[in-house]
Amino acid sequence: MFTGRIGELGVVEEIKDELLRVRAPKSAGSVGDGGSVCVNGVRLTVRPFPGGVLEAAVTAETRRRSTFDALTAGAPVNVEVPLSVGDTLDGHLVQGYVDAVGKVVRVDGEGGGLRVWIRPPERLLARLLAKSPIALDGVSVTIAEVLRDRFSIVLLPMTRAATTLGGLEPGDRVNLEVDLVTRLAERVPHSAGSALGRALSRLPWAGHVSGRAGVEKVLSGLAAGGGVIVWDPHTEGEGDVIFAGARLRPESFTFLLTRVCGLPTVPCAPEVLRRLEIGPMPGDGDRHGTAWSVPVDLAASDGTGVSAAERAATVRKLADPAATPADFLRPGHVFPLAARPGLLAERAGHTEATVALCAAAGLPPVGVCCEVMNPDGTMAGSADLEAAALRWGMPMVEIDDLKAWL
Repeated sequence: MFTGRIGELGVVEEIKDELLRVRAPKSAGSVGDGGSVCVNGVRLTVRPFPGGVLEAAVTAETRRRSTFDALTAGAPVNVEVPLSVGDTLDGHLVQGYVDAVGKVVRVDGEGGGLRVWIRPPERLLARLLAKSPIALDGVSVTIAEVLRDRFSIVLLPMTRAATTLGGLEPGDRVNLEVDLVTRLAERVPHSAGSALGRALSRLPWAGHVSGRAGVEKVLSGLAAGGGVIVWDPHTEGEGDVIFAGARLRPESFTFLLTRVCGLPTVPCAPEVLRRLEIGPMPGDGDRHGTAWSVPVDLAASDGTGVSAAERAATVRKLADPAATPADFLRPGHVFPLAARPGLLAERAGHTEATVALCAAAGLPPVGVCCEVMNPDGTMAGSADLEAAALRWGMPMVEIDDLKAWL
């Protein structure tokens, strides 16, 4: 069993007939003769050799069903050793059995990241869902969008640097595997549990995450347009749902208003507000030092600016690097907040966490945060937030983890 968290980049030393030799010193030191290793998403039975080399037999069937038919000496490969009892579960569960080979059709730059469009076989496309995990050449990533004949993923800078995916170009082929939860759900008999099967097939990995792996999972979901819950146990004792401003959809803003129930605000890097000539609100501010700015509406809107669609459009324009001061009316119904220049190193608040997350995800430094309120009007505590994270299919991370890894 594997998680899609790559342990190291190996290098193919030789691939000939049914023999594959990969130099991967870290992995070779942790597996024994006959152990399993995942190479570019393909589970192999290996023998370790001196010098950090792994040797495996690669059958004609494996070559036919994967990208190994085009693998050459000198090529970098993603290498992961299997989970052991007691290991932390990061990424998602995969088995190293390739479901299909997809073709990269387009690669677009997005800040420091990349959006990669992949065309899979039609039989696999019907099984894919936005905001759900998939293994791409063995790397756990999140599906951002699914269209008629293709899907996209967003690669964060850290994923590009630590795996082979940063070098993908149009025309490249990649191994694809859906996560184990989806695979199991598809086996639920329709007569006994079709509703359960549909629910499980849409279940993303959610709940409390921690450490660097947890932060990477959060960034991946944020870059794909999903939300994250950030818990601040120290300053406010509250949790906020956060979305990236550049990815904000009207339905996400509706979710904040109707399910999260706090006050949606728009944390921005200070240079964004200076460029757009959005000044501070008068007064001393709240007791936590939140830097409120003059509320705005999108000037091009035909409505009052209150609807979820209008407010989402206003947020996306705030996140647009090409926006100008004339694009906004003042006052309005969207409330920008100014983050501190040093972000989390200067102030460990949700404002700074939102901007830091967006920047680390390779997106413009503008996001939306909204406090989670219980149905009875009280603010959600840690246990409430963990339940909400599972219910809403979102990861939940503590602000201390963000300070440690961003």
